[in-house]
Amino acid sequence: MKRPYLPLFALVFALTTACEKSEKAAENEEKSEVVSESIPGNYGAEVNESEILTTSQMVTEVMEKGTFEGKISGEIKEVCVKKGCWLTIDLPSGEKMRVTFKDYGFFVPTTSNGFPIVLEGVATLTETDVETLRHFAEDQGKSKEEVAAITEPKKEITFEAVGVVIKEKA
Repeated sequence: MKRPYLPLFALVFALTTACEKSEKAAENEEKSEVVSESIPGNYGAEVNESEILTTSQMVTEVMEKGTFEGKISGEIKEVCVKKGCWLTIDLPSGEKMRVTFKDYGFFVPTTSNGFPIVLEGVATLTETDVETLRHFAEDQGKSKEEVAAITEPKKEITFEAVGVVIKEKA
């Protein structure tokens, strides 16, 4: 008895296997591109590296006027591990300042901790609500207990960047 469907089955099997191999090859190629990604560079609007103030100068202006607009430099201390949608830098007081990106128009590599950075944008003295603080804690990968322990808003200086330059590590 002949089985006419057997060659058809073999053809479908061969095509399915070939497609799986192609998808896996494409996936591996994509992963290698991410690994070889160069972190230093410009993200967001082009930033001219002149007239850069220190974080101390920025803090003084924010405390006097409530806002600061310009460029500062620092070192990336933390980055949103989910997609690079925020980062933190240290302030002279030892506190961390959260930096977000205007209109979520760009992100930075999630592996950019420890790189020097120049930021251009606006700093303001704000009160961050509990819900937002909890969201940031989740983005940092904190435990459910640590997230639940956040029960009060926080007054802090925040920075909304229009562009950043991540520089080579020294």
